[in-house]
Parts: sequence; C-alpha cells; structure tokens
Amino acid sequence: MLLLGAGESGKSTIIKQMKLIHEGSYNQLERQSYKEIIISNTIQSMVAILQAMESLSIDFKPKNPDDLINLNLYAQALNSLPRPYSQLNSTHQNHSNLLLAIKTLWNDSGVRECLQRSREFQLNDSALYYFESIDRISQPNYQPNDQDILRSRVKTTGITETVFVIGELKYKVFDVGGQRSERRKWIHCFENVTAILFLVALSEYDQVLYEDETTNRMEEAITLFDSICNSRWFSRTPMILFLNKIDIFQKKVLISPIENFFQEFQPPIEALNDSSNQNKIDTLIRAGTDFFSEKFVGLNKSAAKQIYVHLTCATDTSQIRFVLSAVNDIIIQMNLRECGLL
Repeated sequence: MLLLGAGESGKSTIIKQMKLIHEGSYNQLERQSYKEIIISNTIQSMVAILQAMESLSIDFKPKNPDDLINLNLYAQALNSLPRPYSQLNSTHQNHSNLLLAIKTLWNDSGVRECLQRSREFQLNDSALYYFESIDRISQPNYQPNDQDILRSRVKTTGITETVFVIGELKYKVFDVGGQRSERRKWIHCFENVTAILFLVALSEYDQVLYEDETTNRMEEAITLFDSICNSRWFSRTPMILFLNKIDIFQKKVLISPIENFFQEFQPPIEALNDSSNQNKIDTLIRAGTDFFSEKFVGLNKSAAKQIYVHLTCATDTSQIRFVLSAVNDIIIQMNLRECGLL
C-alpha cells in the first residue's frame, strides 16, 4: 500500500497509529526519543507565534504591567535559540528554563490572541495541545503518553517502509514523505501496489504552503491527487481517500467560511437562516465535507478505478482502528475480486 498526501496531511500520524494498533505501545526508549521531539515542537510553535505577533502587530497584554519585562526577556531568549531545536542541550535544567518561558508566555492574552489568527502564519496543528499540556510536559519526570507522540511532528524525508500484519494479511506501507519534486523518478516503482492511501487535511482549505505562500494548501492537495489518481501507472489501482483533520475542520467552518477560499462552494440556505449556532455548524460541516469529497472523487477519469472516502481524525486511535478495519475489508474484497471469487 502506498501512502501519499501533501505535507502535514497526517501521513506519519497514520503510520504511528498502525504501530500502536497492530504492534502495541511504545517502549521506554522510544518514548524518551519522542520527548526531545515534543519539546522541540513546543519551542518551535511558541517561536512561530512570537514572530507572528511582530508581523501582525500584536502586543503582549500582561494582567500586571510589571510582568512585561519578563515576557520580553523570555521572548528574546526563545527567539535567539539556535536551530534545529531538536539539537539543543537536553539537560533537565535547560529544558526546564525553556518550558518555564513558554508557560509564562502562554498565560499572556496577547499570545493567545495571536494563536487564534494562526491561519495567517505557519503554525503546527499540535501547538494548542502542547501549550495546554505545558504543566505536565515541564515536569522533571515527564514521559510522553500515546497522544503526545501521535501529535508530534517530524518532517518525513526519503521513503520509509512499515510492515504490519492484520489477520492473514501482511501489509507493507510505503510513506514517500517530502519527495514530491522527485516523484517522476520513483512513481513507476509502485505500479503494482494493491492500493493507494491518500491523505488530505480538510482543515487546510484556508491555509497556504510553507514553501510557497501564494498557493492554497487544499489546491495543492487537489493537484497532487489529480496527478496520482490519473497517472498511467495507477490507472486501475483503487484509492482510499482519508479526508483528515475533521476535528480541526469542525471548529473552523463558522469562523473561516469555505466560500472565501473556494468561491464555487455555496453554503446551504438552512445554514444561513438557522438561528442555532450548533445546527448551523453541523449543516456547514456536512456541506463542506460533501463539497470536498465530490471535488476529489470527481477528478477520477478511469471507470476501472474505485475511490473509497473516509472522514478521519488521525490522532483519534479508536476511530482510526475502526477505519483501518474497514480498509482491511476493502483490501480483502479487492483480492477476492482479482481472483474471480466476487
């Protein structure tokens, strides 16, 4: 199975879920290595906010004016850290000082105001989760739990292979990570894959790429899906489409209208007229997911190809367990069909 999708769509999180579900929990050594990544992610997110506050002209707003000096000192200390943050001196005292700085900054309402405008700059999806967990993360004996690990972010480079077994079936999952620019050189190597698992971050309809701030992330995902779905190498290969990050999408649809970024989207009349906020959100969620699902499925030009769509939250283990079970059933049916038994 080939795992594809634009950057930050949740591919690595799905791989982690496969490990958790089919191989069991992480050992002590693995958790310790993720601890460094999690602290690095937390630092990176706060630095991104501090830099955005400057460009968005957002000031610190301490409850006590005397605290402004400390906030500025902490911000200066974080902004001056050498990169990559994952290679910082990992002594407890060093981490403790940095995490205290982040904890203090996170309590400032100006910092929180900036996070609310995160679609205007580049910020990890995990930022809020780690900031809200900062008391636990800053404990001397902190050990990451499964959810901490699932939300950690390391850019995938190269092609990674993960092998796991479900029942009678042995799966090899290839994650090609950030190899988009070299795709023409390797794509034919996967001509015989059983299926393609393609991830799209639903929540990124209002965001731009890291590497190109003129390109909408959803438009990039649509272009990538089109090129893979209609590639001559995969003309008959079934595709399983995960419309991912549904949890973030659900929180966004009311405050960041889809039609501001995709003019062809028309909000349902009942959503515009409904006085109940929750009913309005539910209607917009259904309409939005249907809109993007149809947009992707409609790109398929091959009558011989099937596309299976699932709405997912890659950090929700129970949901992903259910979805992967459904994927397993799809693969079994494909194999039976290939053998002429269906």
